[in-house]
Amino acid sequence: MANHPPYHNYPDIGNAGEDLVAQWLKSQGWVILHRRWRCRWGEIDIIAENGGVAKNGVMGRLGDGENSNLTSSAMLAFVEVKTRSLTNWDAGGRNAIALKKQVKLWRAAQMFLVKHPHMVDYPCRFDVAIVSYQQISTQFTEVKVIAQSLASYSTAAYQFTLEEYIPAAFELDNHDEEELMTND
Repeated sequence: MANHPPYHNYPDIGNAGEDLVAQWLKSQGWVILHRRWRCRWGEIDIIAENGGVAKNGVMGRLGDGENSNLTSSAMLAFVEVKTRSLTNWDAGGRNAIALKKQVKLWRAAQMFLVKHPHMVDYPCRFDVAIVSYQQISTQFTEVKVIAQSLASYSTAAYQFTLEEYIPAAFELDNHDEEELMTND
C-alpha cells in the first residue's frame, strides 16, 4: 500500500484551508460555533460569533439578562472558504460565489437560525475567505516571503496562505431568491 502525503486530495486541502481561516478568526476574537454545518440546502464552512462588549469591557452574549448593558450586539458570520492553487482558473475562488451559491448559503443560514432561535436577532453577514495553497518542493529548500497575506500555515507538503478575507461579501433578500427560482 502506498503511503500518500497529507492533503493528497481535494477535501483534505479544503479542510486545511478552513482550518487556517478558523484559526485566524479565533486570533481576531471570533468564537467558532460550527465547522461544516450541514442542512438540506447545503453546507456552511464556518459559523462564527463575535460577541458584544459590555460597557465595563467584559465580553457577553445577547439574551443573557445579566448582560443587558451590552454596547454592541453579538454578530454571526457565515463564512465561505475557497481554497485554490496559485494557478487556479476562477480568480482564487471568487468566481465560485455566484448568485446561485449565495442563495444556497442564505437558505442554509436561515435553517441554522431556525435551529438556533436564541440567535435569530443577531446581526448576520456572509463573509468569504480566499486561501491559496502551493506544494512545497521536497527537493529545494527555498523560503518564500508572502508580503500581503493575512495568515499562513505550512505542512510537510503544502503552504496555505489566507490571501483575502472579505467581510459582508454579499447580501441577499427574498427578491434575489425569487429571481433565481424563476430563472431555473
